[in-house]
Amino acid sequence: MAELAFFSGTMDSGKSTLALQMDHNHAARGRGGVIFTRNDRAGTDVLSSRLGLRTAAYEVGDATDFWAEVVTRRMRGDRVDYLICDEAQFYSPTQVEQLARLVDEMGVDVFAFGITADFRTRLFPGSQRLIELADRVEELQVQALCWCGARATHNARTVDGIMVVEGAQVVVGDTEADPGEVAYEVLCRRHHMRRMTSVAARVASPSAQTLDLDV
Repeated sequence: MAELAFFSGTMDSGKSTLALQMDHNHAARGRGGVIFTRNDRAGTDVLSSRLGLRTAAYEVGDATDFWAEVVTRRMRGDRVDYLICDEAQFYSPTQVEQLARLVDEMGVDVFAFGITADFRTRLFPGSQRLIELADRVEELQVQALCWCGARATHNARTVDGIMVVEGAQVVVGDTEADPGEVAYEVLCRRHHMRRMTSVAARVASPSAQTLDLDV
């Protein structure tokens, strides 16, 4: 039975690395697959991992119709047994529904990867629809860590190290952006609620940092 599986986690939890590994495993068994992504940190038409791995991918846009994509490929003789869908939080609810239809009506396995919530702790529409429709939702076992060493559960958007909580939901950035650029940092819930990034922690007094870590 084909399935729609959603693998979720914060930034830095290895989602893209797992996507690449899963594609390798299925292709090694003779299965035909197509890799899709959207707004990858490395640019368009590429799926990249922070470990330095990367592969060509098809860029998803607002007009992308996954059902039509698979039908077109099969009509020209391509084998499509599975789809790798990275950065799935950026897909529209309608596109997620297309993926579910491919599973149910064409028997195509869909493996989607993405973060669930934005920098405001609000669910991305694509992730919300995946949670609602997926046969399986799995949280990645590789835990990203907050600057304090605790398990990171939230994604914070920063500018010059200062956490911001207003703005457009989708702004492409990275955890390794240059100073002054929009960047992201993973935090535990406690420090996300306090808006205390690693930069804020460094400028705090030593006693304040010690107190915060001991709480």
